[in-house]
Amino acid sequence: MSARIGVAVMAVMLALYIVLVAQRGWLLLVNGEPIGVAMGVALFVLPVLAAWGLGRELWFGWRAQQVGRRLEAEGALPTESVAVRPSGRPLREEADALFPAYRSAVEAAPDDWRAWYRLGLAYDAAGDRRRARAAVRRAIALERAEGR
Repeated sequence: MSARIGVAVMAVMLALYIVLVAQRGWLLLVNGEPIGVAMGVALFVLPVLAAWGLGRELWFGWRAQQVGRRLEAEGALPTESVAVRPSGRPLREEADALFPAYRSAVEAAPDDWRAWYRLGLAYDAAGDRRRARAAVRRAIALERAEGR
């Protein structure tokens, strides 16, 4: 639940930032000076990009949670546990030991969204966030295609 609160706080702060930057952009646009107009346009483009990025990340989190809940309802979530340090971070050696089984499951069934989601969890436990997100994105795409 604390992660959701953190996401909500960050989303509100980014939205406030977007509004404030857009306000400054508008003031520069109506100034009429060429440099001010150019800076005003840039200040409108940047918040649009920020809003797009925020929307995309929130959508990813929501869809990943849906897919995870579906997998949990099917009783197909990984059952292995990985020991964690006092800081809460998993012991990488234990996570790395579990990884080959999930990788081979994906290699055996590359169109199985369940295998991809479990692989994403294994990457996450090993601390490889970039690959974890890529695997979960693949799982989301495959799960969506299966539903059609």
